[in-house]
Amino acid sequence: MFGPGSQFDEFFNDPRWALAIIRATVLEAAHPQIGAALIENSTFVAHPWRRLRNTLLSLQRMFGADDHVRLREAARLNRLHTRLKGADAQNRPYDAMDPGVRAWVVATLFESTVTMCRLSGQPLEQSTMERLYGEFQAYLAALGDEPGHLPHTLHEFWQYYDRVVEEELENTEAMRIILYKLFDHLPAPPLLNGLPTLWATGRAVVGPVIGAITVASLPEPFRRRAGLPDMPGAQTLMQSAYLAVGLARFLPDGWIQAEGIADLLALSPDSDDPRARTITALRDTMKKAGALLRLIAPLPTPLEPTASTGTQRSAEEFFREVLDQTGDGYLDWPDLAAMARELSSRLDLDEPEETKLYNAYANWWRELQAELDIDGDGRISAQEYITAVPSLCGPALIRVAEVLFDVTDKDGNQRIDADEYRALFQTAFHRDTTGADGTYTRSAFVRDFLSFMSGRRRSSPYDPLLAEA
Repeated sequence: MFGPGSQFDEFFNDPRWALAIIRATVLEAAHPQIGAALIENSTFVAHPWRRLRNTLLSLQRMFGADDHVRLREAARLNRLHTRLKGADAQNRPYDAMDPGVRAWVVATLFESTVTMCRLSGQPLEQSTMERLYGEFQAYLAALGDEPGHLPHTLHEFWQYYDRVVEEELENTEAMRIILYKLFDHLPAPPLLNGLPTLWATGRAVVGPVIGAITVASLPEPFRRRAGLPDMPGAQTLMQSAYLAVGLARFLPDGWIQAEGIADLLALSPDSDDPRARTITALRDTMKKAGALLRLIAPLPTPLEPTASTGTQRSAEEFFREVLDQTGDGYLDWPDLAAMARELSSRLDLDEPEETKLYNAYANWWRELQAELDIDGDGRISAQEYITAVPSLCGPALIRVAEVLFDVTDKDGNQRIDADEYRALFQTAFHRDTTGADGTYTRSAFVRDFLSFMSGRRRSSPYDPLLAEA
């Protein structure tokens, strides 16, 4: 069911799967509970590339051959989902641990993979489809869910799928953001930072196309009920896209690897990674192309916010890029919970270290709320933050830094060595941030973290961790 030789392993690096994942995400977001959870808690708007990288890593862990890794990842996902509960704008409750909701997430992944093959002119044989369905059932079982929330047989699955599509899905806010805002305003991945003209030009063309392709691939009864537009030629465009993307499967082995592509997009040019030199040369060439493009067709207004120069951020930039993790324009608990979630995922924390980190962030949130929530609405607006011009370096933030050091220092020797540093920052070991013996002391770590979080100073290690998309 898992590891090399599985049907999932065959599809994981299939370039068509990128389109299938987008389609599955839209169908997930159309579920009222999932849509509400995404709007309230997810970083997919402000940090889509980070979210993509984390999703790929999670799927790799769950469908890999190592049973121990799969059990640890399942436990991590369950702890994460346990924290995601609340109510939507209509006061309807949502709970990410609802077994029916979790079954629907798995159902969309399976059905979108089947649809991917059908739309690209290579429908799956019945036996292959049943084998793939069994693997997704095993995925849900590995999370600890009781059997029966996904139908037992493939024949019953299609009846279940049609019923949910026709009776339960809605035109949710989260779905509309994915279709009509996310791709039109998609921030550049770290690889393409500093190339706003080229990125904005390409996005202006590709974004609407991806949206049209995705809408055209959705089930027709749902498109009609949700009032989604039926663009002329969209069906032809959609089928052509699946066929064209599918041609990439004939490239030599190793050229198309989902994990490698995600890592490359996340690579910063100033990284110690050897590939950074090639990226720097490529960026220089692309900057020249961008300059030529601006001469030929100058843009009337900037398409991206102008960044501050040097190492300092303005208060507005710090709020937008670092504090507002969910991208809704406010700072509240889900934003700090997203920071704790990202750090816990990178460090692959178990209990009780993960809970200790969440609790430290929760205490920081209470401190921030007491000091900055002027109108008492339970959240901090950008204006409240900017007007106060606060120094965030209070006792609670210092505690966050200390807890983060403790959970990163796996061997407890009060120093972060090269491997521990890489686990947190996922980059090579920067000698300029370490002592003469090649380690990171507690005092240096806490000082740098506080400098980043309270002084709004840009930082090579921390920017990719909390600020970049």
